[in-house]
Amino acid sequence: MKVKVFKVRLDHEFLHHDQLVLDEFLESHQIVKTETAFVNNENYWSVFLYFEALKATATTVKESRHAKYAAESEELSSDEEKILSALKEWRSDKAKEQNLPGYFIATNKELMSVAKYKPARKEELLDIKGFGKHKIENYGEEILEILESI
Repeated sequence: MKVKVFKVRLDHEFLHHDQLVLDEFLESHQIVKTETAFVNNENYWSVFLYFEALKATATTVKESRHAKYAAESEELSSDEEKILSALKEWRSDKAKEQNLPGYFIATNKELMSVAKYKPARKEELLDIKGFGKHKIENYGEEILEILESI
């Protein structure tokens, strides 16, 4: 297992950039575990991401050929907007409950992809870019319940 540490500075001039860098890493790696620590006197979050190094095996090559779904445009139908709004509200509640930034639970792009793709089973969540085994085990049931309720 490998570890990557990010610094998310809360000053407005850095926050957007730091979040984008973190989001890009989250979207392109299989995260196993996360830890955060707030550095109060310097006003930033330290983010520790534990992830598996991908080995070049026949299975990995086969999996990489399977293109994952990612929302291409930000235009949503009214139904998709309702789903996205509900997913964002759920993420916000879950982040507060776990004392994590919301993008640790799921990025906006991941939630948008869920709203557009509308998976009905946990296995279908694997088809969405950014959703791996860990995220599905932790949040899959709740996400599917939200989709069913709308």
